[in-house]
Amino acid sequence: MSLFKRIVSKLTNQPEDEEKQSLEKLGDSLKNADLDYKFAQLFTHSGGFFNYCADEAEALQTLNQIIKIEGVSNLFCWDKELQSFLNVIKSPYTSELEHSNDAAFITCEYLIAYDGRIMLSHNNILHYHSSRLPGKIIIMANVSQIVNNLNDAMGKIKRNGNIKNLTSISGSQSKLDVSNANTKLFLLLLED
Repeated sequence: MSLFKRIVSKLTNQPEDEEKQSLEKLGDSLKNADLDYKFAQLFTHSGGFFNYCADEAEALQTLNQIIKIEGVSNLFCWDKELQSFLNVIKSPYTSELEHSNDAAFITCEYLIAYDGRIMLSHNNILHYHSSRLPGKIIIMANVSQIVNNLNDAMGKIKRNGNIKNLTSISGSQSKLDVSNANTKLFLLLLED
């Protein structure tokens, strides 16, 4: 790939051809794998940090470790259930997004196994554009939220109704929105 194409792909926040081909090859090699395994492999391959949690106690411990290791001091978290996790570990948070937030703790709509992306909506990030989220995003999801592909996710969204402002994020970059290329994405996948 020419130097010019690499620079343009970095500026436009699009993956380089080699990275895209590598992800596609990995996806093809995992086509017969379980959805959860396939998602985990593709998510980590694209730069995300995957953490499987057998129960809420393990999720709480993992969350606390991420906050300590990453030096997070003020989270954006508007979800009441997630706030209860933060209250247990005594981590400060705001329910509105502020400039002082150095991380976000949110839920998601679906985890897409086909390419390791995470689908978000206004239910997860309120009225905020995903590009406004802090540089560190911690997502809590359940195994039951894993779907095979985008079509499956969209079909479920249509059946559920009233979901708007959809976007998806992957590993270290947003696929549909312009965002900070240095975003660190952590997933806590909780067994149902």
